Amino acid sequence: MSNSTQFTTIILAGYIDIGNIKYFYFTLLTVLYVAIIFANVTLIGLICVERTLHEPMYVLLCSLCVNELYGSTAFFPAFLINLLSSTHEIAIAFCYVQIFSLYTYAAVEYCNLAVMSYDRYVSICYPLQYGNIMTGKNVFILIVLIWMVSFVKFTITLSLNLRLQLCGNILEKVWCDNYLMVKLACSDSTVNNIYGIVALIPSVIVPVVLILYSYIKILKVCLRSSKETTQKAMNTCTPHLVSLMNFSLGCSFEIFQSRFDKVHMPNVLRVVISVYFVICPPLLNPVMYGIRMSKIRKVLSKSVYRIRNSR
Repeated sequence: MSNSTQFTTIILAGYIDIGNIKYFYFTLLTVLYVAIIFANVTLIGLICVERTLHEPMYVLLCSLCVNELYGSTAFFPAFLINLLSSTHEIAIAFCYVQIFSLYTYAAVEYCNLAVMSYDRYVSICYPLQYGNIMTGKNVFILIVLIWMVSFVKFTITLSLNLRLQLCGNILEKVWCDNYLMVKLACSDSTVNNIYGIVALIPSVIVPVVLILYSYIKILKVCLRSSKETTQKAMNTCTPHLVSLMNFSLGCSFEIFQSRFDKVHMPNVLRVVISVYFVICPPLLNPVMYGIRMSKIRKVLSKSVYRIRNSR
C-alpha cells in the first residue's frame, strides 16, 4: 500500500478557466436543464393522464423519461454550481452519490431501450399475440427489473469503491467518474476491476443481444412484407432507433475520452463529449417521440386546445 490520505473533497480538474463568459454558459445550460425538465415532465404527464396512451410502448417511454429526469438532475445542479466555482471541489460523499446516480441512469437507459426494442419486435412480428405477451403485468415486471437490477448492480459497485483508500483527489473530469476514482486508489482494486467486467453482462451484453435479436427479426419480417407494411414498421421503429444510436454514441464518446489518450484533444471538445450522454438524450428523446409519434401529437394538440378554450 502506498501513502494514502483521508480526503474529504474531490477536485474536478476538467473545468476550463473561461473568465466571465462562464455566466453566459451558466445561463445557457440552465435554460437547457429547464427545457429537459419541461419536455420530459410534459410527456410523462400526457402518458399518465391520457388513457389512450396506456399501452406498453408508451408506458416504457414514460419509464425512459423518468430516467432522463433522474440522470439530468444528478448532473446539472452540481455542474452548474462548479461552473461558477473557482475551486471546482465536491464533497467526496456527494461524488460517490453522483457516480451511483449517473451510472444507474446509463444502465437503466440502455436496458429500457433494449426492452423497447423487444416491444417493437413483438408488435411487428407477432401482432395477434401482442396483447397476450405485452400485458400490463408483464410490462410492470420488466420495468421493475430494469430499475432493480441497475440499482443492485451499482450498490455493489459503490460498496466496493468505499473500501478503497485513495492516494489522490483530482479527477480530470467535470463530473465524478467511477473508472477514474478507482484509478486514484492505492489499495488493491482487483475485486473492483473483476466485478466491473462481470457487471457488463446485465447492463451491456444482455441489452445488446436483445436489441440485435429484435431488429434482425424485424428486418426479416420487413423483407418478406409489402411496402406499406414495411413503411409502417419503420415509422414505429425510427424514434427508438434514433434514441438508441444517440445514447450509444454518447456512451462511446464517454468511454473513448475516459480510457484512451486524449493529449491532442482540445479541452472544450473533451468536456462536450464527456457530458453528451447526459445532455442530448434527455433533451432530444421526448421532443423526437412527440414529433414522430402521431398519437402523442394528437393528444398534445387536444390538451393545448382544451387549455386555450378554458381561458
